[in-house]
Amino acid sequence: MVVSVPGTSSESEIYELSLKYALKNALDHGGKAQLEAVVKKVIGEKPELRGRIREIIGIVKKAVEDVNKMSIEEQRRLTEEKWPEVLVKEVKEEKKELPPLPRAKEGTVVTRFAPNPDFALHLGNARPAVLSYVYAKRYKGRFILRFEDTDPKKKTPILEAYNLIKEDLRWLGIEWDEEYIQSLRMKIYYDHARKLLEMGKAYVCTHSPKEVSEMRRKGLKDPCSDKPIEEHLEKWDKMLSGEFGEGEAILRIKTDYRHRDPSVRDWIAFRIIDTDRHPHPLVGSKYVVWPTYNFACAIDDHLMGITHILRAKEHQTNTVKQSFIYKYFGWEQPEAIHFGRLNLEGTVLSKSKMREGIERKLYRGWDDPRLGTLIALRRRGILPEAIRDLVLDVGIKPSSARISIENLHAYNRKYLEPIANRYMFVYEPTKVKLVSEKPLRAKIPYHPSFPERGYRELALEMDGKSAFIYLCADDVEKFTVGYEFRLLGMANFRVESLNPPVAVYVSSESSYAVSKKLPILQWVPEHDNVPVTVLRVVGGDLVEEEGLAELAVRNLEKGSRVQFFRYGFVILDSWRDDSPYFYYTHD
Repeated sequence: MVVSVPGTSSESEIYELSLKYALKNALDHGGKAQLEAVVKKVIGEKPELRGRIREIIGIVKKAVEDVNKMSIEEQRRLTEEKWPEVLVKEVKEEKKELPPLPRAKEGTVVTRFAPNPDFALHLGNARPAVLSYVYAKRYKGRFILRFEDTDPKKKTPILEAYNLIKEDLRWLGIEWDEEYIQSLRMKIYYDHARKLLEMGKAYVCTHSPKEVSEMRRKGLKDPCSDKPIEEHLEKWDKMLSGEFGEGEAILRIKTDYRHRDPSVRDWIAFRIIDTDRHPHPLVGSKYVVWPTYNFACAIDDHLMGITHILRAKEHQTNTVKQSFIYKYFGWEQPEAIHFGRLNLEGTVLSKSKMREGIERKLYRGWDDPRLGTLIALRRRGILPEAIRDLVLDVGIKPSSARISIENLHAYNRKYLEPIANRYMFVYEPTKVKLVSEKPLRAKIPYHPSFPERGYRELALEMDGKSAFIYLCADDVEKFTVGYEFRLLGMANFRVESLNPPVAVYVSSESSYAVSKKLPILQWVPEHDNVPVTVLRVVGGDLVEEEGLAELAVRNLEKGSRVQFFRYGFVILDSWRDDSPYFYYTHD
């Protein structure tokens, strides 16, 4: 905010700069600013003032005295109004260094991110994606994107999810060296299944699913496993040709039928899926025999040269299952690093809950602001840098990490604050009459810390000695006769009457507002304004808040991230009937 103080314009600028650093110094030192420290900051930012040091000290001294008369709460309030960026502390002063990967050598590391394209990516998916990518770059290795889409029945791939996932990754700043889709690699899996059958390390089972489950639960040997290899190869061919129906035959990997974990006992590598009823979005009903996650994953990780796998600890059992494939083929198994879940408080991250909510029309879609999908976070104005910082700071801890939404906002604010210009927005607008002998004009910079971005001037339409503006109803409710306030970028006023609300001009000096500890109110002119809608999440519900904004918002483009004074950061989502529609990001 540019405000005037007595003297020349240069003195005004120096006072504003001094006030900013006096407030910061006071908040850093228990509420009392130190003259010498503030002088150093002012001179440091404007070294050309060294030749006027005596004059500068006088101006700085006045600012320090004004600030030191305030309580810490008042200092913080004024700083939040004028220079909120000085309150933004680094979430981490130094980035946490990720631990080295075991058995990793520069130039040989290959990692992968392997999503199932059955839904949009969410914050939890960002963790393995970011970590795998960062480690690959750290060791000057390769990073692979692989779509694991071999379950057209229970985890049905969604056609648009393939491209959406790639858009999300690019938004995060992630580029991949190679890309694979498992549903287009079926012959590779069939060939390796046949080799395992020929080696006697796999067999075709024709027991019912209930019988298989019962045998595994009790640790009983499957009688099918003792049948001749030739019989299994014949049954395998019948599976591929469609002679078995869904649930009538499976291919199992021989492990230990008495293994302590029942899920590991002769785990299922292939099953039959009726793709006439459950067609795959890429290959239709071309295949009926589909590899399970563990089989396709193990084969691909080896063939693609994956050296290190970073994934959630829920996959620890899968690592055990896949070890049998590596053992039978004589392959070296990749290093697997397992970490805990990443949960975001107050945000839905469960795919099943999100999908169910969308189907029941509880959510508007993948980008509903209540969801933790990356597309929803992006639409709300969360920046990719914030998500990357969060993931890297949490690191690869084996324990689950529960992140508060305020924590994510803190990461985001660090990047958003410098780029978001400021605009005035009034919710629940209430008309107020201003009385002044002088014309009423305001000069407001787009960002108080970046004057080079320019400013806009607002001149109120005067009808004789009066003009009308809109203020927030919350601010007007605080009015009492004699109550004083400052209008942002304009002047100081005193309430003369309440019904209707009328305020008279007192002065233009910001020093008066500082010394009197006046609240600084955002406002919009009676005529030159724009109807605005802000969509925000309140208590799990979506609320559309309507109000008025200054005319300058008409120059904003879709996707513009700005800050409404004393309201919060918002992002322009769309224009509706010539009115802007914003999403609320955070305060």
